[in-house]
Amino acid sequence: MKTDLSSQITLTRIPQRYYRPENAFEHSVLTRLEKISTTIYESADEASFVIAKEIADQIRKKQELGELFVMAIPGGRSPLSVYREWIRMHREEQLSFRNVVIFIEYEFYPLTSASAGNVAQLKAALLDHIDIKPENVFAPDGCMPKDAILDFCRSYEEQIERFHGLDYILLGVGSASNVMFNGAGTSLSSRTRLVLLEGTARKEAARTFPSIDNVPAGVITMGISTMMRARNVLLMAWGEDKSGIVVRTVEGKVSDAVPSSYLQNHPNAKVVVDLSASYDLTRISHPWLVTNCEWDNKLIRRAIVWLCQLTHKPILKLTNKDYSGNGLGELLALYGSAYNVNIKVFNDIQHTITGWPGGKPNADDSNRPERATPYPKKVIIFSPHPDDDVISMGGTFHRLCEQHHDVHVAYETSGNIAVGDEEVIRYCEYLRDVCAKYTQDDTVRRKAEEIIHFLRYEKVEGEAEKPDVLFMKGTIRREEARAGARYSGIKSDDHIHFLDLPFYETGRVKKNDLGEADIAIVKRLLQDIQPDQMFVAGDLADPHGTHRVCLNAVLAAIDELKDEEWLKNCRIWMYRGAWAEWEMDHVEMAVPISPEELRHKRNAILKHQSQAESAPFLGDDERLFWQRAEDRNRATAELYHQLGLASYEAMEAFVQYVPQL
Repeated sequence: MKTDLSSQITLTRIPQRYYRPENAFEHSVLTRLEKISTTIYESADEASFVIAKEIADQIRKKQELGELFVMAIPGGRSPLSVYREWIRMHREEQLSFRNVVIFIEYEFYPLTSASAGNVAQLKAALLDHIDIKPENVFAPDGCMPKDAILDFCRSYEEQIERFHGLDYILLGVGSASNVMFNGAGTSLSSRTRLVLLEGTARKEAARTFPSIDNVPAGVITMGISTMMRARNVLLMAWGEDKSGIVVRTVEGKVSDAVPSSYLQNHPNAKVVVDLSASYDLTRISHPWLVTNCEWDNKLIRRAIVWLCQLTHKPILKLTNKDYSGNGLGELLALYGSAYNVNIKVFNDIQHTITGWPGGKPNADDSNRPERATPYPKKVIIFSPHPDDDVISMGGTFHRLCEQHHDVHVAYETSGNIAVGDEEVIRYCEYLRDVCAKYTQDDTVRRKAEEIIHFLRYEKVEGEAEKPDVLFMKGTIRREEARAGARYSGIKSDDHIHFLDLPFYETGRVKKNDLGEADIAIVKRLLQDIQPDQMFVAGDLADPHGTHRVCLNAVLAAIDELKDEEWLKNCRIWMYRGAWAEWEMDHVEMAVPISPEELRHKRNAILKHQSQAESAPFLGDDERLFWQRAEDRNRATAELYHQLGLASYEAMEAFVQYVPQL
């Protein structure tokens, strides 16, 4: 059973010499714009193994000398794979942590319960599974009295010094370039202190709690000065969503606006990233600026789109001078003139546009992204949450139904924890009142009153949701999904499938790993329908998110069915979520959306009322989901227009996934 096939998806063929230079000279050429030593690995798991081994080796060296190894560790998602490797090494390779002293980098404050904080999560992720001495673990107390905070912060720094400083500090980096909770404007001299959580920092902290409303007012965090005094610093970053921060940290100017950039002034700092997080580094994204390139169609398209944006010209107006003056002289040598390259790229992008996402019947499909036959097609749209279908591809969903394809939609998870308690109370009050008027049996009414009372007066923050509450929340999302699917054009309820994959059903923010039961459910659906076309959420940015786990479930099921004849003739398209579109060099199908269709898509999204302003997991973006979707779709259409192609109101874009059959 292959449970991580998404990690093998390589949209961009990045020559290994860009991230694994053959010698010191090549390394110096490729990295000449990088101001911190940066190592790129193909996956987060590979990088985490190397990080864990490097630190384990240092722990063992200290053990041989009879000395303590003192390090600081973060919470969050980035280090989890490192922690899992340490636990494995402890169990299978007898790595001991008896000589290790750990300082935890931050804790939220004030906590209503110690079980809800960062320290509790680190115990569950690492500390409870290794043989570290309890007296060697130091952490801020999220429940301390307010008048004790200043003394604690001072003593925390003194405790570090009593151990002769930190041998190693392991760091993640936030989307706003914050390290620990040192955000923009933090001074180089900052030490351990209480920081109030506002704006982006508060939204990032919400990932640790059930909703943003449950995030404490502040966090006690180590400072930049604490970090800079450590003898070794390692900053890690995984996934596409970290690529912008990585390039600002590594290639940008040192600035308090980018606290992670302070590491450029540390003598023993290094950055470790996976290929996705390295995407914006010059040697990966714009290699023609630092070396000679291995040109393929995607790299050529990326270079020309970049050149158009740099010169503010459409493709067909680019000149030889534009190419030679911006590092793209190699393309002139390969193709003879700017005109030849321009025509090639223009036609390539033009052929991605289609108003027939399921294929146009009785048409020449040689230059179309989807086949003309069979028609109509059996189609499955996989939606990780109960609203991703309409948010991410609502226009295409509606178009497929209008063009008479046999469309099914499969909601992979219940989405039950993403419903606010107030929504449940409102529905339960409605249920209570209806039952009081129309039924003699008090069972349902009493159950509704019981749930209302629990949510208002008894619920404890940090505990798993009660089964009755989860049922109500899941039911709310299920009925919203039905309404959205019907509005999009599905006529029959037997074409709406609720898979309720078990990995999601923990009642907590933290989910289980993908398992055989999850894959079996997806596999059974595919065998029953045997589609000609599939749409799956292809968000690759978050190594641990629900979208990626759901993608892995579908890809694993496909892998197990790869010998089926119908699958060999099935085309699989990946769409992206509400936040970002596929980069232009990857897009293989772009579906135009008219103003009327965009309004229809908005209305489909609005069927999901529980996911409006009060939804627990709206993320870092202030816009509502329909606003994010419209802005993204309009931006895609505008980019096509800027490149010199037709002007549309909006567009939804897709990338094909080709399984290894």
